Amino acid sequence: MVNLQRTVEWPDPLPNGRMLWARFIFAILNGINRKINIPIFTTMKISVIIAFYKNLPFLDLVFAGLQRQVYDDFEVIIAEDDDAPATKEYIKKRSGELPFLIKHVCQEDKGFRKNRILNAAVRAADGELLVFFDGDCIPHRRCLQEYALMAGEESVLMGRRVMMSEALTQKLLATGDRTLLSFYSHLKYGSQRKEDGIYIPFFRKKVKKGGIMGCNWGVLKKHIIAINGYDEDYVSAGVGEDVDIEWRLLANGLRLQSMKHRAIVYHLYHKAHYSLEEAEVNYKLLRDKQAAGHVYCINGLDNHVNFR
Repeated sequence: MVNLQRTVEWPDPLPNGRMLWARFIFAILNGINRKINIPIFTTMKISVIIAFYKNLPFLDLVFAGLQRQVYDDFEVIIAEDDDAPATKEYIKKRSGELPFLIKHVCQEDKGFRKNRILNAAVRAADGELLVFFDGDCIPHRRCLQEYALMAGEESVLMGRRVMMSEALTQKLLATGDRTLLSFYSHLKYGSQRKEDGIYIPFFRKKVKKGGIMGCNWGVLKKHIIAINGYDEDYVSAGVGEDVDIEWRLLANGLRLQSMKHRAIVYHLYHKAHYSLEEAEVNYKLLRDKQAAGHVYCINGLDNHVNFR
């Protein structure tokens, strides 16, 4: 059983002597939080599924973020849309160094088949709650705690991300210095959506726009099974790994729950992996599937029934 006590904090420690006004403001917020906070106990196991493709330095930073989680009842499943020997060697080495179980599912590289390998990872998952990250997203140290606290029978949990600048990403890769994830660093190096990196656990936001981001979201495993997982008809990036699965979960009776300022990840900079043309093809496919009412997708999780 884990006692999860919430406090308000910056994304990571601020550099010494910087932005002292922030400490004053956050002291006030924590004082308010203590008056309304009730410790919550949970025994929910989480399976963290990380979509990965050919970037081990990024994955190393993601693992560093997972190693610092205050919530420790989780396993990690690397869903590799490739079958690279270097990845297998890396996971074998890190498995003996890290405090959490690492599983690895992979497939031959035959173009974009992210949804297919995500389904294989779902089949391999032993957790009651599934949390999905991309291999370029470093979780805030309280990210999994917030997912465990907010998981519900009718909820689809939507985390948010800070878009790190290219300069900050390169500096973090070169140094591994976790203090570079501070709010001050995001200001200094010009990251985008840096305000989404402030951890305010009692913050509640009604869902007015936006939805699931495939790089940071969570749902109970049984709800993924109920819609036959990810639709493997999507064979290019965008839509299939977030917009499509969102509409099917909602059509099955679930509701979106914002995790803004609670479930935070830091997205490492890289060039876009898909084009607007590819996205439009996927949106056309989505509209066809919605018109046909395929909430339980035809080409999905059932394909992996014998995976284990």
